Amino acid sequence: MTAPSITVSETPLVLYTLRRADDALILGHRLSEWCGHAPMLEEDMALSNMALDLIGQARELYGYAAKVEGRDNDEDKLAYLRDVRQYRNLLLVERPNGDFAQTMVRQLFYAAFADLYWRGMMGSTDATLAAIAAKSEKECAYHLRHASEWVIRLGDGTDESHARAQAAVDDLWAYTGEMFSVDDSERGLIDAGVAIDPTMLLPEWLSIVSHVAREATLVMPENDWMQQGGRDGRHSEHLGHLLSELQYMQRSFPGATW
Repeated sequence: MTAPSITVSETPLVLYTLRRADDALILGHRLSEWCGHAPMLEEDMALSNMALDLIGQARELYGYAAKVEGRDNDEDKLAYLRDVRQYRNLLLVERPNGDFAQTMVRQLFYAAFADLYWRGMMGSTDATLAAIAAKSEKECAYHLRHASEWVIRLGDGTDESHARAQAAVDDLWAYTGEMFSVDDSERGLIDAGVAIDPTMLLPEWLSIVSHVAREATLVMPENDWMQQGGRDGRHSEHLGHLLSELQYMQRSFPGATW
């Protein structure tokens, strides 16, 4: 008998925290898929370490969400026992790894945002979120530097690597707008000083990403139409496949310990 999905009381603060936790968990899982498959041993270790950073961030955020909710859920239940529609991560982070250029461009787009976001969140009126932000920002700063160097290397490399990097930029661009969206639930937390307004980060994010693109001889898309839905639980088919692997042990052997 498989473990059933849990229910979660999604108050504004719980929902907000779950969204950030889900971003970190899903992207961490995606990066972990490169373990043993990266183009070189050093990069294999780097991607695995970044995956661990993100999963560590997810643990802190899930733990806090469980504490705020005040029920019998914990970090493991929130990670492993929710249905796909209960996940609130960005559509960007659930995109398949594709080739190495696809992974690095996705990492650039997300890390450029996350570094700015967690830096701003260090001033949150919520002491726990501010502490999580202080740790996460240091990690995301490295993730951004690492991804930037690789995108420049790929874009300004061979004809093949340039073409793959440009294709990744074109493919993933429409998933970046969701990072800067705000709904009514989050707006209240912004007004209270608990969260920061991500729309204020867009100009600096564009500056960072555009600078890397110029160095990489890549062309930034002009299309301003953006995909939405992840924050509301509307996902691509890719997340369901990812969760079937991520949740397998806890679903098949509920409460197993070792």
